[in-house]
Amino acid sequence: SEIRASEEDLDILDLIAPEDVVVTLSHLGYAKRQPVSTYRAQRRGGKGRNAAATKDEDFIDQLWLVNTHDTLLTFTSSGRVFWLPVHQLPDAGPNARGRPIINWIPLVEGEKVQAVLPVREYDDAHYVFFATRNGTVKKTPLSEFAFRLARGKIAINLDDGDALIGAALTGGDADIMLFASNGKAVRFDEGAVRSMGRTATGVRGMRLATGEAVVSLIALDGDGDILTASARGYGKRTPVADYPKKGRGTQGVLAIKTSDRNGQLVGAIQLSEQHDVLLISDGGTLVRTPAAQIAQVGRNTQGVTLMRLAADETLQAIERLDASLEGDAEAVAAIPATELPRATGPA
Repeated sequence: SEIRASEEDLDILDLIAPEDVVVTLSHLGYAKRQPVSTYRAQRRGGKGRNAAATKDEDFIDQLWLVNTHDTLLTFTSSGRVFWLPVHQLPDAGPNARGRPIINWIPLVEGEKVQAVLPVREYDDAHYVFFATRNGTVKKTPLSEFAFRLARGKIAINLDDGDALIGAALTGGDADIMLFASNGKAVRFDEGAVRSMGRTATGVRGMRLATGEAVVSLIALDGDGDILTASARGYGKRTPVADYPKKGRGTQGVLAIKTSDRNGQLVGAIQLSEQHDVLLISDGGTLVRTPAAQIAQVGRNTQGVTLMRLAADETLQAIERLDASLEGDAEAVAAIPATELPRATGPA
């Protein structure tokens, strides 16, 4: 027999089955992935299951729904971006801690992951839209992130005391929504923000009250509802149409009441009744519940119980999940990539 070198280009992704997974990151920087099917749907208000075993001083504080063929554009508190293939993360069980993310990303002292954006291909027709804690926004062509550097690249210049809270892929003509910790929300046209390079700082997207911060960014995709969730586990669905479009840089309108019962707003996502919702607490408890079981009410209300929490426990993050992905790996692989839900960073 004659042995020849293969003339075909074989990519590592050709050997990896596409699968939707939940990626979690703990407060101390431990990352792991788990199959979506790990989480069975529960009724609204359920106590949930343990999402990850953590030390007493650690807890899960970020989660994303991604695919094993995606690359995680990982944005840090200092405004840098790194490239992390999802398939490189350890596939661990619910009680495993995972591995420190610094095994793949060379973070410096005091730097931490602030936002993650799953991407499969880079082109000039899409943008990465950024939002910071202090209300600054910026959009940069996706193609500027195609060339990878092991040491990372500058993605956005941040002012002192500011941090990146979200990043979304857009086509240049989306409606953008920002949500603040005091329950306010602003909606404006993406066209109000011009395209800028990676090293630009950005422009004002939302005017904040003293002591408040932006907690969520949404690039609207059609109609549906906005789910808002508060620190004490309360939330609601409100139609997108209830949020008026105004110019960027305003304080916005009330999205949910931040009463003593509710606590501050911790996150907001866009969804429909066909989606499920993942909710995770700072104690590491995760609940999956159908969106259809969450009451649809107006903006000027407090909402209903999404998750029962202990006295010393608070809701930390929320994520949208397509309920149709409950099946096995073959069912997931049969769904076109364009129909799979994508995360936009910490909710």
